[in-house]
Amino acid sequence: MNDMFGPGSNAPARIHTDYEELRKKVEACKALGKRVVLTSGTFDILHVGHATYFEKAKEAAGNPENTVLVVGVDSDEKVAKRKGEVRRRTVVQQDERMAMLCHLRHIDLVMLKGAGDPHWQLVRTVRPDILVISERTRYTKENVEALKEFCGTVTELPSQGETSTTARIRLLYILAGQKFKDGFLAFAGQVRQQLDDFAESIEKMMGGSA
Repeated sequence: MNDMFGPGSNAPARIHTDYEELRKKVEACKALGKRVVLTSGTFDILHVGHATYFEKAKEAAGNPENTVLVVGVDSDEKVAKRKGEVRRRTVVQQDERMAMLCHLRHIDLVMLKGAGDPHWQLVRTVRPDILVISERTRYTKENVEALKEFCGTVTELPSQGETSTTARIRLLYILAGQKFKDGFLAFAGQVRQQLDDFAESIEKMMGGSA
């Protein structure tokens, strides 16, 4: 377990893609008397709001020093399936997103959530003491009650960032589009000037030949 609780990121030991391996690791933590908190999301373009969210999630157990925070990360395929191919957008690919999370001090284990995973597979596997959900996820009351079958309590956290990742991506698209527009207009202006110069040269040549 030292590879998980050590000072380094230790991504190979903390990142999991197999639910059975994750279950064994979580059970070992519970056997040590650790409380387990679970949360999940996409976590694309990591920002301070994400970091604060993880800190609050770990504090939800009341004793962060004796708490293991497990974070589920939506795979690129899962995001594409949810958003639709037309709106497909993970700026940062899944492997890098998971590796980055391992560098945050509050996170202990990371699990990749696949597009074909059974419903609530991660919650069923981890069976956390506390399941932390974001208010942006918009779980129904029925969903929350159903989830309680697999965890101790369900805690909802408000957004910890002033700007969401989606808004940041939208801004990047706008800025990129404006930059393209400005570049295109400048290029079009240069082409027009060259055509005007060429036409003027032709007129002079025709006038001289007359």
